[in-house]
Amino acid sequence: MTSKQRSYLKGLAMNIDPIVQVGKGGVTPQLTEGVLECFNTRELIKLTVLKNCLEDPGMIAQTIAERTKSEVVQVIGRKIVLYKKDKDHPKIELPR
Repeated sequence: MTSKQRSYLKGLAMNIDPIVQVGKGGVTPQLTEGVLECFNTRELIKLTVLKNCLEDPGMIAQTIAERTKSEVVQVIGRKIVLYKKDKDHPKIELPR
């Protein structure tokens, strides 16, 4: 992903609300399944890492991205933005 594409996705992510919360259990198989289900309907999702989670948000983002085959767009504080292109019906057209 180029910096131009990442910047475009960051702009889109500013207007969406977090739909997944990472709690004190950290990255569990159930959390990964939940994120995969979100990617069934959306290409860009935002996650929140709760204060009771002691893991590093950057490491959480990398782990979830690896398990879901998505890309980390950004990690700011306790907010994570992930992108996964829909192979059949892409909704987001990335700039070249």
